[in-house]
Amino acid sequence: MEKVVVSVSLSVGLTGVLLIVGLFLGFSSILGREKSSPFECGFDPVGSSRVPFSLRFFLLAVIFVVFDVEIVLLFPVVMVVGSAWVWVGGYLLLLFFLVLLFFGVVHEWREGSLEWES
Repeated sequence: MEKVVVSVSLSVGLTGVLLIVGLFLGFSSILGREKSSPFECGFDPVGSSRVPFSLRFFLLAVIFVVFDVEIVLLFPVVMVVGSAWVWVGGYLLLLFFLVLLFFGVVHEWREGSLEWES
């Protein structure tokens, strides 16, 4: 128990120190006009640095990341399917997870999030 308290105290203390150091180092970069400009090459920026961004692209990228992470979660299950030590509840959980994924894709499809043209 003593080792756990020491480790947690050390990690919280180190995190606090690093946050304070980062806060003080961050103030020095805000002070200059050149540092706050989007281009630091010596030229004045031409136009706005805020380019319009397609919200559909962002939504499609988020959906891709979510389903990509879920596929990574399925990989260990595929490796142990057919083993003798997998219990019936494990198969039921796998089936539930796959059904949940399927209904998620159907929902996104019906909502129109997977269609690029508007």
